[in-house]
Amino acid sequence: MTAGLIDKELSRGERALLIGVVRKNQDIRTVTDYLDELEFLANTAGATILTRFIQRMEDPNPATLIGKGKMEEIMTYIEDHAIDLIIFDDDLTPTQLRNIEGFFKIKVLDRTNLILDIFASRAQTAYAKVQVELAQYLYILPRLAGMWTHLERQRGGIGMRGPGEREIETDRRIIRERIARLREELKKIDLQMATQRKNRGKLVRVALVGYTNVGKSTLMNLVSKSEVFAENKLFATLDTTTRKVVIENLPFLLSDTVGFIRKLPHHLVESFKSTLDEVRESDILLHVVDISHPGFEEQISVVEQTLVELDSGDKPTILIFNKIDAFTYEEKDPDDLTPIRRENFSLEDLMNSWMAKNNNPCIFISAKQKTNLEQLKQLLYDKVREIHAARYPYDTFLY
Repeated sequence: MTAGLIDKELSRGERALLIGVVRKNQDIRTVTDYLDELEFLANTAGATILTRFIQRMEDPNPATLIGKGKMEEIMTYIEDHAIDLIIFDDDLTPTQLRNIEGFFKIKVLDRTNLILDIFASRAQTAYAKVQVELAQYLYILPRLAGMWTHLERQRGGIGMRGPGEREIETDRRIIRERIARLREELKKIDLQMATQRKNRGKLVRVALVGYTNVGKSTLMNLVSKSEVFAENKLFATLDTTTRKVVIENLPFLLSDTVGFIRKLPHHLVESFKSTLDEVRESDILLHVVDISHPGFEEQISVVEQTLVELDSGDKPTILIFNKIDAFTYEEKDPDDLTPIRRENFSLEDLMNSWMAKNNNPCIFISAKQKTNLEQLKQLLYDKVREIHAARYPYDTFLY
């Protein structure tokens, strides 16, 4: 398959629908929020979403995830609207993928496959491309038996980047050999990256972390006065970018890292472990949060959980609530006796709440409008100075 064919397919936009399952102890609003994010992922990949289907199931069908009646309802919609692609928010087992594709006779992706596709389209450097290819093969291997017919119908489009049509002639042994070679290649690159990090000397290292699309790269550009790629799409940044920054004659290193997300595929965590080493080896974390997002508290939880998995949960952290310019809320009617909800809190309410309950220093900014940017720089300077003074107690310019 040529790159031109992929570009042609994506420029047209695949017509897709989304499917979510409300499980036991879940509410419809949570699943709706998940599907909103899935739609953003799909749009980032180039798909056009026509509709979404949600089914409430205490025990998902082990063969097809959703029930037979819902499958038939979706089939009718597919036939009436010429759908090209189905995207599930849940990860599908190899058996489920095979059965669902056999029933609908069109391409089916799950959340992990969609994220892998976006990573493949975003990978620019040789390092990122190797990491993505390894993650793709790790995903494909257990699903190989169910992918033969899927690949025979392949004509490009979302979910088809990367290894490509040559997979039709491969078998598990060849894929395992390729995985082994990619891992060896990554080991060599890891050593090179580790050497580069050591060569940076003993400067204090600061890493921007956070959920995807919260404004880390925009903030990186402002603080470091550089031109890191920033876009209002998910996973705009894959390769870690590090810049030397000087605030009031105090130098330090600032790194922009890949954004986290719910259900981040473990294949990507494994493949991108070297990229995430920037987080592990940092002295200070700048945890950027999109305060305008209705589910920002859950996003904070996802990032904190991922940091714990990276053995970085106890690092000194500054919590940066970004996008205050986009924040909105619904003022509650005094006569409304229903319980107060998250969307009823004003920005002032949230500021008072987080500043009171959070152990880490926090600040509310707008990177887009540069609101409170100088206060952030001062807060960052104080943190870096504290570590620098402990590391270099005889630096006279600090006193």
